[in-house]
Amino acid sequence: MENASARNMWGNYLKNHLEDVFHEAPKTMHFGDNEQDANEIAKLIKNGTKKAISYSLLGLQNRNEPLPKIGDYIVVTDWSGEAQCIVSTKAVSLKPYFSIDETYAQLEGNGDKTLNSWKKYYWDFFTKELQKFNRQPRESMIVVCQTIEKVNS
Repeated sequence: MENASARNMWGNYLKNHLEDVFHEAPKTMHFGDNEQDANEIAKLIKNGTKKAISYSLLGLQNRNEPLPKIGDYIVVTDWSGEAQCIVSTKAVSLKPYFSIDETYAQLEGNGDKTLNSWKKYYWDFFTKELQKFNRQPRESMIVVCQTIEKVNS
């Protein structure tokens, strides 16, 4: 882990969770593709409002990134890379975009927590993301739905 604030946060977490001492070092990352979103998402995760994160499967594949796995840890940072909290992946499912429901949108915690808010945000996000790969979002595209839990205070 190159990020000093993330390394310190993970070290402090391990002091109180010796069962995870041999666990693979967590990813360190921010969510969102701009400073405002990244800082807002970090805040929502840190205060416990945001309990899920979504990815386009096409985006992960085109970036050669693996699917998240249950038990994965992530040190969530703000845009500048300052560690905000640690989360653990509790569930991962693959769903077509059109099948995302109100319950999942509420777990996401974005905007007003409605399905309409979720669909608008992610349609725009996936459109920008997939343009880089000369792809377009579709109602049938697969969304990787990752349920998370904050594990440190």
